[in-house]
Amino acid sequence: MASNLWPVALYFALIVLLVSALLIVSYFLGQRHSDRHTGLPYEGGVASEGTAHIRFSARFYLVAMFFVIFDLEAAFVFAWAVAAREVGWAGYVEIAIFIGVLVAALAYLWALKALDWGELKKQ
Repeated sequence: MASNLWPVALYFALIVLLVSALLIVSYFLGQRHSDRHTGLPYEGGVASEGTAHIRFSARFYLVAMFFVIFDLEAAFVFAWAVAAREVGWAGYVEIAIFIGVLVAALAYLWALKALDWGELKKQ
């Protein structure tokens, strides 16, 4: 058993050696400067204000989860589309049921106003 593990151990040692070498070389060859523009934002162009600890509404996370769920179904539909001829009518019925369940879930979420980005009304 141990004789079969030497390639993995060698690969691990080579990876550790390569990462260490890259870190050491970048330390010696990298630039070290602290100009006045070094700490400024580059891509956004707007300096940040306030704290980084901003509280997001729970609705943001709910919509994010809904997006992941409804986006994941696209992978199943695309996989079905690739194999549509092989799976035949049975596959068509199964994907129709799958899409029907997703439409029912979307209608339910819409009825609950879970996807509404508007302001919450105080009662």
